[in-house]
Amino acid sequence: MGIFDIFKFGKKPAEDAVEFPEDQEPRERLTIRIENVNGLGDVERIGGYLKQGNVVLVKVRDLQKKDVGLFQTSLQKMKRLSTQFNWDMVALQEGYVIMTPSFARIERPEA
Repeated sequence: MGIFDIFKFGKKPAEDAVEFPEDQEPRERLTIRIENVNGLGDVERIGGYLKQGNVVLVKVRDLQKKDVGLFQTSLQKMKRLSTQFNWDMVALQEGYVIMTPSFARIERPEA
């Protein structure tokens, strides 16, 4: 057994390709936006993106470290907007919040 047998230079790998069927219907693209929250005005901007049909990944960690009161007020406003417009919202441990428009749902594990 030589070194060329170990690395199999010049030989093509076996065809183990898997073909996926193509969708017949073209789907509209879904945009996922990443936004920072630094105040209440940013919450209104994020609400506008959700009304347009975007999924928004909101970074709230900086605001939480800077001003806890403003952070809580902003989070309450985001919750109120999500309830009003039937959006879905979930907080992550890393200081992020995911918000989805009404046509998308975040599936939570059953505990």
